[in-house]
Amino acid sequence: MHKVHVDLADRSYSVVIAEGIVSAAGEHIVRAGLQGKAAIISDQNVAPFHAATLIAALEAAGVTSTLHNIPAGESSKSLACANDLCASLASAGHDRKSFVIALGGGVVGDLAGFVAAVFYRGIPFVQIPTTIVSMVDSSVGGKTGVNIPEGKNLVGAFHQPRLVLIDPLTLATLPDREYHEGFAEAIKHAAIRDAAMLDDLARLDPSTRDVPAELIARNIAIKARIVEADEHETRGIRALLNFGHTIGHGIEAGLPYGEMLHGEAISLGMRAALQLSQLRSTLGKEDADQILSLLEKFHLPLVLPATLSTETILGKISRDKKFSAGVIRFVLLERAGSAHVSEAVTLDDLRSAIENLRIAP
Repeated sequence: MHKVHVDLADRSYSVVIAEGIVSAAGEHIVRAGLQGKAAIISDQNVAPFHAATLIAALEAAGVTSTLHNIPAGESSKSLACANDLCASLASAGHDRKSFVIALGGGVVGDLAGFVAAVFYRGIPFVQIPTTIVSMVDSSVGGKTGVNIPEGKNLVGAFHQPRLVLIDPLTLATLPDREYHEGFAEAIKHAAIRDAAMLDDLARLDPSTRDVPAELIARNIAIKARIVEADEHETRGIRALLNFGHTIGHGIEAGLPYGEMLHGEAISLGMRAALQLSQLRSTLGKEDADQILSLLEKFHLPLVLPATLSTETILGKISRDKKFSAGVIRFVLLERAGSAHVSEAVTLDDLRSAIENLRIAP
């Protein structure tokens, strides 16, 4: 068992990583001081594999629960779906003494966390992530939210979980594409804070589901330390986690829902950010090539779909939260493992980097 503590004063919590922990979730939840009725929010892909185990574990610990499934996919991350879930929780008898459990990937975690943040003006919630991307990134940090047509995550709230339980065995049920896309976020963490992790990731076999709990814990520790230093992204430190996300979000938002997964878009965004880091920072070609080779190793895309125009991507980027009063604040690498936020990147730089994504590296 590995444990990472996220120190946020009265909002502090633990992330516990252990094989089989879903079957012991009830005792961990009770030990964390959560009481009342649990509303499990999951999706139609994840629930058939893991909901029964979780419900049984809660029942064994004396916790009553109800299950609320949403359609799988990014399109469920919407205000309409959040409204339906709030209505479903109310109909099932939940109130301010209840708590939410998010059982699923990043979409479920973001949506369930948002519902927990607004239902009865805020009730506790627990994250049980079941994908790589949600394990190493989105389950920790308290960012919850939904998408609107104007952009990703533009409606949301900071609402920290009370507990995060991670079971690497849940990865066995993931399709290959959903498994591989999550490594974009792990590669990002290594790129901005832990160059040695790039070598550790290179030693993994993408054809298996064998991800060491220790490696998951190291990723979470990177994010935890950054969140502790800048919980609400007001000091410019948490913005480092956006490496690859400015252009990546523009790509993801510019395509129809489901055409490209989050990690796939971030892979393209990181390739562009590596080019800009060589142009506007001190990143060397050897470090850039090492990161690119890892993205390729995990079957992540490095070439932009021909159907997506550069102007569409730039239009989405201009509405991104990472723009401040029209100023482009872009995360660049000085070297593998070291990043900073720069205002040196121009609109022409962005346009050139996007166009370069149309050519194979």
